[in-house]
Amino acid sequence: MNITHLSYSDANGGAARAAYRIHRALLAFGGTSSRMLVNVASTGDWTVQGPDTRLSRLINQIRPAIAQSVTKLLKTENSVVHSPAILPSNWAKKLNTSNADVVNLHWVNNEMISISDIAAIKKPIIWTLHDMWGYCGAEHVSSDRRWQEGYLRVNRPSYESGVDVNRFVWGRKKRIWTRPIPIIAPSKWMANCVSESALMKDWPVTVIPNPIDTHLWCQRNKKFARAIFGLPGDVPLVLFGAIDNLDDWWKGFSLLGEALKTLQGEMSKLELVVLGGSKPKFPRNMSFPTHYIGQLRDDVSLSLLYNSVDLVAIPSKIDNFPNIGIEAHSCGVPVVGFDVCGLRDIVSHQTTGYLAEAFDVRDFAHGIKWVLQNEGRMFGLGEAARKKAVANWSYEIVAEAYIKAYQEVVISARAGKKY
Repeated sequence: MNITHLSYSDANGGAARAAYRIHRALLAFGGTSSRMLVNVASTGDWTVQGPDTRLSRLINQIRPAIAQSVTKLLKTENSVVHSPAILPSNWAKKLNTSNADVVNLHWVNNEMISISDIAAIKKPIIWTLHDMWGYCGAEHVSSDRRWQEGYLRVNRPSYESGVDVNRFVWGRKKRIWTRPIPIIAPSKWMANCVSESALMKDWPVTVIPNPIDTHLWCQRNKKFARAIFGLPGDVPLVLFGAIDNLDDWWKGFSLLGEALKTLQGEMSKLELVVLGGSKPKFPRNMSFPTHYIGQLRDDVSLSLLYNSVDLVAIPSKIDNFPNIGIEAHSCGVPVVGFDVCGLRDIVSHQTTGYLAEAFDVRDFAHGIKWVLQNEGRMFGLGEAARKKAVANWSYEIVAEAYIKAYQEVVISARAGKKY
């Protein structure tokens, strides 16, 4: 079976990294042919095909800028990226004339492919949703209910003005996507969102978690790892990471700051490690000493960093199936997060970490303290986290689930099933 993955990138951002791992898992354990087509190739992997001419690379840089001129017509307090997906491309033609038995869409935004082009793909198709864009308007993360109710004039949120780009984009999806596309949701939360959405509620959806290479992401010597990063060896370390942007509102960095503030006076020794951002000119007061690691792109460095800390904090307000959660588990590091979204699929409460009541910073702080205050408990949580990662998210397990999903799509296509 020939599988073709379509993804904007193979490494830039959490969605790209997840898509690339799915591709590599299939190559390692899928017993199939898998290739990845991208607009931005960063891994140097020969099985990933990026633009092969200077002109095509230039066009790929220009297309997002054109789309931004459309999204600027929208005035909104939602700072998440917005993708109108309006510019035509040659992707549908390329895919339709390829030898692909199944086309697996991933994060295909930044004007990689248009809404119309997605509908024009004639090959058996499956779509792994890495964020909410598929069933929303132009926004990739939403905290309102329009994606459930439909994007109407009467339910536009008060924080928006100007041209209703979200309604325009959602309307195009509703009108053009007349053929339901089988969806793969990395988390139960995402699957529920698909089923509750006004756009995709009748589309078939299967839950398959994102994979991780548990041989690379494994437990290593903590003393050695701390020495590599110049971190102190005698204090508990809490890691917060946001590879794309520390200030993304849904990542909850401010909530972590509030939680740490409540721990002042309760924990005398604790330090924070921040991944994804260099130390700002005017750093926030996080109540405890803070080490800014900056950006780390390669898996070896990242896995070493996880092994240097005692706990990973994920204070996200909305998150599908965060890589940082399964990376921490695979390295045997407990996770503290809020009891929301895809974190429920990753963290087993008081078994592999702690799930605090949604957005209760005091309970989040209690979770941090609960994990760190007992060394034996912390060790047990880490061991259970590692076992969960191997049993649920290893390449072999996830590849098998994807192959089954692909086979079902091919059989349905041959039978002329329209879902």
